[in-house]
Amino acid sequence: MTCYILAEIQIDDRSRYADYESGFLTILRAYEGQVIAVDEARILLEGQAFGQRTVILKFASEVAALNWYESEAYQKLMTHRQAASQANVSIIHGLD
Repeated sequence: MTCYILAEIQIDDRSRYADYESGFLTILRAYEGQVIAVDEARILLEGQAFGQRTVILKFASEVAALNWYESEAYQKLMTHRQAASQANVSIIHGLD
C-alpha cells in the first residue's frame, strides 16, 4: 500500500536547514521515495497550521517509508533539521 509522509515544518535557522536540504534528495532516492509537494504558501481552509513549510513524500509502502526514516543515513542528516527547525511528521496510508 502506498504511504505518504506529511511534514509540517517551522524553520528557525535557514542556514542550518540548508545543510539538511543539501543531502536530503540523495538519501530519499536511495529508498525510492518521491517528493510530491513542498509548499511555503499553503492555503489553510480550516483549523490551525503548524510551521511555514509543508512537505509530502511518497513511498511504495509503510515498510519503505520507515526504512528511509529509520536509516542511519537519514537519522544522521535529520540532526540538522532538528537543530534548525521544529516539525510534525506523520505517515499517512494511501488508498490503493
